[in-house]
Amino acid sequence: MKRGFYTIMSAQFFSSLADNALFVVAVELLRTNGAAPWQAAALVPMFALFYVVLAPWVGAFADSLPKGRVMFISNAIKALGCLLMLAGSHPLLAYGVVGLGAAAYSPAKYGILTELLPASLLVKANGWIEGLTIASIILGVVLGGQLVAPHVSELLLAGHWPGVELPAEGAIFALIPVYLLAAWFNLHIPLTRTRRRPMPRNPLALLPDFRDCNRKLWHDKLGQISLASTTLFWGVSGNLRYVVLAWAAAALGYGTTQASALVGVVALGTASGAVFASMRIRLDRAPRVIPWGIAMGALVMAMNLIDSIWIAVPFLIFMGALGGFLVVPMNALLQHRGHHLMGAGRSIAVQNFNEQLAILLMGAGYSACAKWGLSAFGAVTAFGAIVVVVMWLIGRWYAHNLRHHREEMSRLKVIARRDR
Repeated sequence: MKRGFYTIMSAQFFSSLADNALFVVAVELLRTNGAAPWQAAALVPMFALFYVVLAPWVGAFADSLPKGRVMFISNAIKALGCLLMLAGSHPLLAYGVVGLGAAAYSPAKYGILTELLPASLLVKANGWIEGLTIASIILGVVLGGQLVAPHVSELLLAGHWPGVELPAEGAIFALIPVYLLAAWFNLHIPLTRTRRRPMPRNPLALLPDFRDCNRKLWHDKLGQISLASTTLFWGVSGNLRYVVLAWAAAALGYGTTQASALVGVVALGTASGAVFASMRIRLDRAPRVIPWGIAMGALVMAMNLIDSIWIAVPFLIFMGALGGFLVVPMNALLQHRGHHLMGAGRSIAVQNFNEQLAILLMGAGYSACAKWGLSAFGAVTAFGAIVVVVMWLIGRWYAHNLRHHREEMSRLKVIARRDR
């Protein structure tokens, strides 16, 4: 790996660490303020909102500037969202601003991999990035849980900082320097020789371009399979963070600090599955992981049978490992096809649009159902069933492509095999 890759990994680690800690802290802030449970569930779709709304522009923005600079701007926006929470803005609105920064960050984060590294290293790079990201999720949710714990919050509140009165507010204040550290690493990401694509003077001109890019990926016979798989995975796993918190409270009687550790356990499994996939799965064989996605959905539903922490921990690790084993090869294949079809930044923006739209719709649906009385056990069953059914349909879709588009599939696999 090139030296700049490790700078990217460091920046990604601290940015993601703060994102995931902030999610747990925001949940606690809403609970402390006496907000309805559906508002905590709504944090997930609020974070995804700007991914969907700004999708036609963030990819082009990432391609118009050095990607390290784009990532720096994005982390500054996230820090602004934290300040808004401390200034008294509603946590849902302020968390949406953090989502705005994340929406701008993602195309640059993944897009620079295709600029810096050859295609032969994409699966390995994705494995390390996903593994490190999930390690930051583990530490982030644990960090968030610990920051609102009584013994830590007392220390944070002892400084009597302006706008910091509640334990959750002290935790938010402590996370701002983490975003600033990530921004410092962003400034040291090396420049690449990739040609910049300037933003058009008329922003609306990007709408037809984004529509065409979205259509190209959905019509590509390998792109559509990988895009459908990653869209489903992130749509479910993005909401599963909160579902696991709610499930841990209902099934095990856990509070925020203890339940956040279980979210980290799932992420630990996902990290191990991601690293294993990066070592074992070649780019041209990525669709072979589809059956493991079906198995993961079945395990999600089986969570409702667990009432012991000693069973829950290894079970959640294995469930997460199946998810990591699925998403890394599919993610690498999708980046590969997108880079060939339209360029890195635009392809990642299309990917984010579809994945975050799934998170937004599933999260909005879950928030509405929670408002109407859906239990955590019902949510677990629903999300697991969605994974099983949709992954089975994706498997049938891929088999149909192999039968009816044999020549095109063979050509695309040759390209992937040549570039691996």
